[in-house]
Amino acid sequence: MTNNLQNDLLIRAAFSQPIPRPPVWMMRQAGRFMKEYWAIKNKYSFLEMCKTPEIAADVTMLPVDLLGVDAAILFSDILVTAEAMGGKLSFEQGVGPLFANPVRTWDDAEALRTDVLGELQYVGDAIRVIQQRLQGRIPLIGFAGAPFTVLSYLVEGGSSRDFKRTKLLLNNEPEMAHLILQKIADVTIDYLNMQITAGVNAIQLFDSWAQALSWNDYRTFAHTYNTQIISKLHRKDIPVISFCKGSSVFAPLMAEAGPDVVSVDWNADLRNIKDSLPHGVAVQGNLDPFVLYADKKVIKEKILYLFERMRGQEGFVFNLGHGIMPDIPFDNVKHAIEVVKEFNY
Repeated sequence: MTNNLQNDLLIRAAFSQPIPRPPVWMMRQAGRFMKEYWAIKNKYSFLEMCKTPEIAADVTMLPVDLLGVDAAILFSDILVTAEAMGGKLSFEQGVGPLFANPVRTWDDAEALRTDVLGELQYVGDAIRVIQQRLQGRIPLIGFAGAPFTVLSYLVEGGSSRDFKRTKLLLNNEPEMAHLILQKIADVTIDYLNMQITAGVNAIQLFDSWAQALSWNDYRTFAHTYNTQIISKLHRKDIPVISFCKGSSVFAPLMAEAGPDVVSVDWNADLRNIKDSLPHGVAVQGNLDPFVLYADKKVIKEKILYLFERMRGQEGFVFNLGHGIMPDIPFDNVKHAIEVVKEFNY
């Protein structure tokens, strides 16, 4: 797969192979901080953008063409699997994702469908369009939401600050939680393997809300299912990146699940995390996204400090500790990417 890529820095870094500089891409790099994104978003709903392959490709290509990143990431959403399983999903401006039919009972859980790959084919179609446009310039990253995170949205009915309903479910009705998680895991395995068949070059599993969990609950309700998913991917030559908010705590368990790369939030020292992981497990991260609000001089200093910490380490992908915020200045993001691309080991 990498033989066809003109720039395979991400793939080589993910597999802990020697590279001249760290590759750079950023979570939410095709997003609301770009006026070009809004030119598209003002014409369509968010779900229309995700479900129309040509539009999804347009948005995916924005950071490729405007920022010069070393990898593209598919424009989609982690909740498309939950929608396909039966969730009535909408996105409300200023609120975020909402499910009109949250999962609250055994009947609700049993009603969730798993034979849903046909309803997600628009994602495969988008991948094919994107790869036609990329023409092998850089890798395309596919992704999915991890089961615990997807469950939390289904159970809460949207975003949550305290995950009260989710934690009540885990504590009072663990069997129901496991039923839901297994269904999501089954769908996610099929979905990611479909993305691989369609042509993605790498996969990232997003467990965005894992930091809500205790260590034991993470092991039981997140790690178990993430391990299952990673073990069942058709991943020959396809690196798998595991991300969660809370990776500074859960990194050892994340590595046990078998990914090629552990993506680290900004709460930890990246070199310390790298040194604690098994040989051959790469790390991704971990600049605090809020640094991108700062003066360009500060942005450069913080990036170069991180690079000095990681000097001599194979298996390092530069990224943020989480996604780009909508009001970060575009020029600051571009400057950060230029700083990375000018660096040489």
